[in-house]
Amino acid sequence: MRPSVQAIRNFATVSPVSSAARNHKIVVIGGGSAGIALSHQLLRKGNFTQDDIAVVDPATFHHYQPGWTLVGGGLKDKEQLKTPLASLINPKFKFYNNNVATISPKDNHVTLGNGDKLGYEHLVVAPGIAINHGSVKGLPDALANPDSLVSSIYDYNYCDKAFRTIQKLDKGNAIFTQPAGVVKCAGAPQKIMWLALDYWKKAGLYNNTSSSPINISFATGLPSMFGVPKYATALNELRLARGVEGLFTHDLVAIDGNTATFSTADGQQVQKHFDLLHVSPKNVPHAFIKESGLANEAGYVDVDDGTTRHKKYENVWSIGDASSLPTSKTVAAITAEAPVLVSNLLAAYEGKEPSAIYDGYTSCPLLTGEDKVLLAEFKYGGVPKETFNKMFGIDQAIPRKAFFHLKKDFFPWVYHKYHVTGNWGGPNGFVR
Repeated sequence: MRPSVQAIRNFATVSPVSSAARNHKIVVIGGGSAGIALSHQLLRKGNFTQDDIAVVDPATFHHYQPGWTLVGGGLKDKEQLKTPLASLINPKFKFYNNNVATISPKDNHVTLGNGDKLGYEHLVVAPGIAINHGSVKGLPDALANPDSLVSSIYDYNYCDKAFRTIQKLDKGNAIFTQPAGVVKCAGAPQKIMWLALDYWKKAGLYNNTSSSPINISFATGLPSMFGVPKYATALNELRLARGVEGLFTHDLVAIDGNTATFSTADGQQVQKHFDLLHVSPKNVPHAFIKESGLANEAGYVDVDDGTTRHKKYENVWSIGDASSLPTSKTVAAITAEAPVLVSNLLAAYEGKEPSAIYDGYTSCPLLTGEDKVLLAEFKYGGVPKETFNKMFGIDQAIPRKAFFHLKKDFFPWVYHKYHVTGNWGGPNGFVR
């Protein structure tokens, strides 16, 4: 009996690497949303043979992280949103299931955690970013405590705890936080709040009056509800209409029991009592990037905003959360970034200058409760770039049920079916 294609793929991708030194045409660091998509696009578009492209990632599972918000709102099972990483890696790749210790861009090699060295002609750095639970004093213990009503959708281990805390709360103060600075999907901290509000409203626990059993606050380190003025205005109007307290420029710094401490823009410390707390921790670059000589002052891979090519090393590229691209860190951004990187890297192989330009496109499907989504789409400068507005004249700042089904059903389907195989180009549709 012939083994299945999947069995062959699994066997091929997890075979041990015995040599301590390997050379590849392209080394891709990262098997997440960015790395998995661009590596497959490179394979399909370029003239690459077995092991020309290497993928490096220590993870066992590949996660569909945008779905963790849905898990926190009780709309998805987190187990359905993870896939064994090895099963997604094309057998023509050499898969190094290991971490990166150092990058030596002057010498064109990467050293793995086990000491192996990988030489490359071109390097793509796309390992994502890390969640810094330690950025909030007391947060790790509060998350780990099964009895606390402190949760976070930013961690696979606790995203389902978010829904359990929402179900448990029947009265008191619920606070949802957003940090100042970089965070994956800048709309997610309030998406879970809107889902919780909707749940409590249906349960008769929230009625937008002074007698409401539950009071809701949104504490954000930012001065507004969102970074793009058009959507910030719409979301603030929604906040006011639903009676949610806005604590602007309030950055969570500590948790002690049922007290949350915030740092304000004027340097003051403000304490708030909570009965439920949802935390969005700060996100930070990986240490090996900060120490590689590839990073800017903030620790992100220092690439050109348009071409995705490194500003100093012409054979180094980066997209996704680890890059310095000044756009929101979302899967939607990656779908627009990846084709640009692939086109420019292949052009570089032919001795041509990069000509494809990324305009900063990104999207944030903001769940607003009531089975509706505000579909924010924009490019560099916070300028709206709305797909359905352009096609049908629909104002996407208005939450709609049709967009809810895109977020809940279509986007997860297209991600697992086409994005991970390098066939999806976001607003541009399928990638050839």
